[in-house]
Amino acid sequence: MRILADTNILISALLWPNSRPAKALLHAVRYHTLVLCDRNLFEFWDVLKRKAPQALQDAEVFLAELSFELIPGVENGQKLIRDVKDKPILNAAIVAEVDIIVTGDKDFLSLNMEHPRTMTVAQYLEQETAEG
Repeated sequence: MRILADTNILISALLWPNSRPAKALLHAVRYHTLVLCDRNLFEFWDVLKRKAPQALQDAEVFLAELSFELIPGVENGQKLIRDVKDKPILNAAIVAEVDIIVTGDKDFLSLNMEHPRTMTVAQYLEQETAEG
């Protein structure tokens, strides 16, 4: 399966390495293909610079050691989402044939799509525990 981790998952995993988002991220890396969108990484760095500058050095190591496929954001696409910043990420996930977007973002979670499905960390971990 191809799993896209949204920005909030990356930040939580970095700042709280024993958290459920960290466990979900590690699970995705270990058992699936982790996919990150370049837009998520831009947002990741922007948020860290503003809200947790002390974590910037750790973030470099975190991303360097994380195994993932990087996909470009896709501006033009048919899917609409309320937050315009999320549209290139959603469209990139569709084009890259991502199976699941793991996120805490209500805009993503309110989408009623079969592919890619959107899940919270708890939903993802529960699904993986049930299947595995």
